[in-house]
This record gives sequence, C-alpha cells and structure tokens, in this order.
Amino acid sequence: MRFAVDTGGTFTDLIVEDDDGGLHMFKAATTPDDPIRGVLDSLENAAAGLDINLKQLLGRGELFIHGTTHAINAIVTGNTAKTAFLTSEGHKDILVFREGGRMEPFNFTVPFPQPYIPRALTYEIPGRILADGSEMAPINDAEVIRIIEDLKDKNIESIAICLLWSIVNPDHELRVGELISKHLPGIPYTLSHILNPSLREYRRASSAAIDASLKPLMSDYMQNLSGRLHESGFVGRVLIVTSQGGVMDAEDIANSPIHLINSGPSMAPVSGRYFARIDEQSDTAVIADTGGTTYDVSLVRKGGIPWTRETWIGEPYRGHMTGFPSVDVKSIGAGGGSIAWVDEGGMLHVGPHSAGAVPGPACYGLGGNNPTVTDAALALGYLDPNFFLGGAMELDINSAKTAIVNKISNIMDLSLEESALAIISIATENMVQAIVDITVNQGIDPRKAVLIGGGGAAGLNSIAIARRLGCSRAIIPEVGAALSAAGAMMSDLSSQYRRTHFMTSDEFDMDSVNELLNDMEMSCNNFIAGPGEGAIESSIEFFAEARYPEQVWEIEVPIKSHRFESRNDIKSLVEAFHAAHQDIFAINDPDSGIEVVGWTANVKCRLKTSESGVLVAGNSETLNLTNRKAYFSQLGFVDVSVRRFETMNIDEEIKGPAIIESAFTTVVIDPGAIVTRRESGSLSINPGAI
Repeated sequence: MRFAVDTGGTFTDLIVEDDDGGLHMFKAATTPDDPIRGVLDSLENAAAGLDINLKQLLGRGELFIHGTTHAINAIVTGNTAKTAFLTSEGHKDILVFREGGRMEPFNFTVPFPQPYIPRALTYEIPGRILADGSEMAPINDAEVIRIIEDLKDKNIESIAICLLWSIVNPDHELRVGELISKHLPGIPYTLSHILNPSLREYRRASSAAIDASLKPLMSDYMQNLSGRLHESGFVGRVLIVTSQGGVMDAEDIANSPIHLINSGPSMAPVSGRYFARIDEQSDTAVIADTGGTTYDVSLVRKGGIPWTRETWIGEPYRGHMTGFPSVDVKSIGAGGGSIAWVDEGGMLHVGPHSAGAVPGPACYGLGGNNPTVTDAALALGYLDPNFFLGGAMELDINSAKTAIVNKISNIMDLSLEESALAIISIATENMVQAIVDITVNQGIDPRKAVLIGGGGAAGLNSIAIARRLGCSRAIIPEVGAALSAAGAMMSDLSSQYRRTHFMTSDEFDMDSVNELLNDMEMSCNNFIAGPGEGAIESSIEFFAEARYPEQVWEIEVPIKSHRFESRNDIKSLVEAFHAAHQDIFAINDPDSGIEVVGWTANVKCRLKTSESGVLVAGNSETLNLTNRKAYFSQLGFVDVSVRRFETMNIDEEIKGPAIIESAFTTVVIDPGAIVTRRESGSLSINPGAI
C-alpha cells in the first residue's frame, strides 16, 4: 500500500493505492499552524473510509510520498532561519545587485528589493580563485575564524558560502566549511559549488542563501513528519516531492531543502502528461491546477515537462531567483478561495488575496465575510451545499449570498446572480491570461493543446477556459481534485548531477569531457545502488548546456551517445543544438559552431510497475440522478441534470447544461459542451463554441 499526500493552501489531498493497485482519494482541511496535523487528519479520513483504524492502515504502507508548500511558505512569511552569507572579498553586494534587471525600468516608485540575506549579515572572505582554477591569493584562516566568532555572537542559525570560481576549484569553499564545522559545530551550512555548480555567480549565491535559510526549519519538519508517521504506525519509506518533478528521501531533502520550493505544483504535469496521453493520445498539454489559494499552470511539450533555472520567489527582479532547476510552473492568486473585491474606481477584482483554510470562504461558516469564487459558484447553483467534500462539510448558502450582496452587488448595483457570474468570469479571465503567458513564451499554441483541469475547483470553469483558449478538448481526471498527489504516486526517485566545464565544438577535448561524464555516471550509479536500490528499472540521461558563440544564455541539449568517441558524436551534438534552437526560438545558425558551458546527468529510478488514474468505486448510496437549478449566462436559472462520476458508463455522452459531481469536485457542463467518460475515469470534454 502506498500513500501520496499534497499539502495545499486550503486542503490536504491524499491518494491511497491499495494492494491491488486501486486508488482511493481523501481530503482534509490544511492546518497552517501545524501542516503535519492536516496530513494525519487526511490519513484518519482514509482509515475511516476504508473501514480500518489508522495504525492498521499505516502498518500496511510501504511508501509515503509527500508534497509540501512548507518551504515556500516559510520564505514568503519570513519564518526562515537567521542566516549569514559568506562571499569573496569585493563581492559583498552580489545579493543586492542580482542580475541588474527591472520589471518596469522607468517606474521609480517601486523600491529596489532588499537582498535575501541582509547586508549586515554578509561577510567578505579574503582569498581569490581565478577562472582557470589557479589560486591568486590564499584563503586567510585567521580572518575566517574571526568571522565565525562574530557569527557566534550574533546567534546565527545557518550559513551560506559562495566564493568566486568555486565551481572550477572548490578548495577555498571546502576550507571555509571545515573551519565552520570545527569552530561552530552543529550549525548547518551550504557550499554553493556542491549545491548548484552554476556558472552565474548571483544564481549560485542566491540558491546557497535560500537553501541555507531553510535547513534548520526543514530538517525539523522532516524529522517531525517521519517521527509522527512512525508513532502512528507507519514503518515504510518516506519520500518527498522535489521541484524537479521527482522524489527524494526525507533525510536527503533535509540536507538540500531548496529542492522543496515548488514541491507540490511540480507533480501536476506528471499526472497531466499521463492523462493527455492515455485519454487523448496527445503529447502537448496545458495543466491547470486550481486549488483554494493559487492557480498553477504548467506544460507538457512533445511528451516532456519543461523546466527552468529562472524560478523566482515573488515577481521577477523584485523577488529572489532560486537559480535552481525546477519544473516550469506559473502561479497566480486565483482559486476557489480567491476573494472578490471592488476597488476605489468601482472595478471588480478577484484575487490575489485568498480566504485560505482559515477562515475560508463565507460559505464555510467559520467567520469569513468576504465573497470568494466558491461562494459565487454556490450562489449560482453549481455546488450542492449538502454534498461538499461528499457531505463531510455543509456549506452555508445564505452566508455566501450575503457576502456577495454586501461586498459586490450593493457597490456595483448588480443583482446577486450578475455579481456571482462576474466573479467567475473575472477569475476565468485571470486564469486564461496565465495560460497564454506560459504557452506563448514557450512557443506553444494553446489551441493545439489539451487542457487538463486539476484541483477541487477546476470543474467550475474549465470549459469556459478551454473555449477562450480555443482548445478542442478539456480533460477532468477522476483523480483531478488531487492531481498533484496523483502525480506524486506516478513519480520516479530521481537526482541530478551537474558540472561546469567550458568547451567549444571547434576545439573539443573529448578526453576531458568523457572523464567528466564518467564521474557523473559513477555518481548516478551510486545513487541507483543506494537510494534507488530495489527499483524495478533505472535510467541515466546526459545533457549539455550549450549556446552559440557570444550568446548570453544556454539551452539544454540531450547527449544521445553518452560519450564522445569521434567527430561524428560532436557533430550530432551540434546538430541537436541547432534543432533545439530552431524549435524554441524559430531561428538558428546551422553554419555556426557552439559553446558548451555545463554538463548534466539525470538519474531516475522507477518504483512502481504501472500508472493508474482509476479510482475504486465508492459507496453506491446517494448516487441517484437528481436535478437542480443552476444559473448560466443568457439562460438564467434552468433545471440541469446532476450526475455522479461513479454512475457514468464508459463512452457515455452527456450534453450541457449539466453538472457532474463527485465527493471532491464539481464539473459544470456549459450549454453547447459535450462530455464523454473515458476508461481511465476521466471526463473528456468537447467545450464547443463560446
């Protein structure tokens, strides 16, 4: 038995895979003050749903896979450790200057952002390594020890070290680490050349700073999670979802917690790729995961999941770049809990602020009085107030209506229904723009992609989004309400190893490159023999970070031969680069040579034999066909049939207007749309015209 848990801003999602491979889905409210309590609550719900006690349930488990927003939440709320930054003499302002960009170059009303680590906690280390790896000036041990004594006095909890050209010669960084271990034992530290051997100094420095600041918190969190699970009866392996779309052991992730920045959202495209392939035989998809707090958009492009090293915490140039590889996810403040409000000019907005899990939307009856997307959907008749979360939570429709009338209708002189429909429409438009931004930026025409709707609130407006984008198909998986948790169940144990080694195609030293590739392959094989032991299969892929001469940025190109034995292997790499450049930028220079800046090896270990998106049928009670009034533009309130996922037959078609619901999601079928049930359990929707 396996468990996959994704802790979101409003709900904690759980997928349980039983011993026969069947999936069961459960939810519990997220508990921001103690996220692990929300995890255990979801497991308690699963135990009750499977009619066993919690200890029996966990005692049968072999894998527990966890995606969490705890790391990013700590950064956003400023709850990270008190961290010092040690850098090369003369480079004290690297975290201040960043890379020099601005979102709005001529808008001087926006203050320049503060560095991730305050300048007062930044220290310069004497000594210098040159670009060729030679030592220009030796490191000064006495000065480093003096700095360490100052860190003691300031009660520093963690330390980030990024010295110039440590990616070529790490001796100075290693020596600083040795001195910290000796004179400041027990204080965690991060060495930039080990964490992120990137050519660019700011990105390396920023990733080291972020990683170090998270180490005390996430080490405690991982120990707490593992300990409380084991106390509750779990004796299996605890794996944590990474930003790269894989999983790592909890103990390993505590040593490099920067892997957790996009832990939860990175899994949605893993399951989205599966459903696009199995339901529509498509290798191009837009995955839109609608939670209570955020709307996360990611892609599947030619069967692959795009990733980026330009992940920002906050707005570009106004926040902090992780400088670390991550699945490319665009998140906006739009979800079921997004608050609708009217500005001073009388303009209606939805988000980015959210009602969260506490107090939640007004209809939760927990003290919230601001109207949200969920309140609007309830007022329009899309949600059944008596069947939210399968009846586990009753919604207060009167509170929802009161919040909309008081905060929207009375101000804008609209009816309740007009206000609620406007809330849904604006949330839809915000989501459409997020999709357009990420698809067009990566050369994808959204009209040619399948839209995968995930998250509990996805079904409220996925058809409207598909129509606006011009998509011919939208998919709502049966496990879509826990899309990221389902992706975690499908994910592989993975790791990545990188090296910086400059090389040109014209003067290519095959021996030195092959030696580097051998070293990385040895690291991959050690991973397979260690954390990956017992995997049913494993694979190693090599990539080159290449560019045209004098270009500023690189793109990643697969190395098909794995080794360079002749000029033909070099020629193949150059041709692959030209093709990739054409694919991404619609232009290339086939007569030009290339420069390779870095080399990467990815290792993956598959832990399960098959993927599945089919839920085990639940209790057959309350599955009778019903009708209720629902409001649609140009139609007003009309009687619509309400069906349950479980009652639909394979290949059965339903025409809108209609509503299809399960214990965890509601799918609104707009007039003119046609939905078909697939063998995977998904709803495949022809959205029809606007």
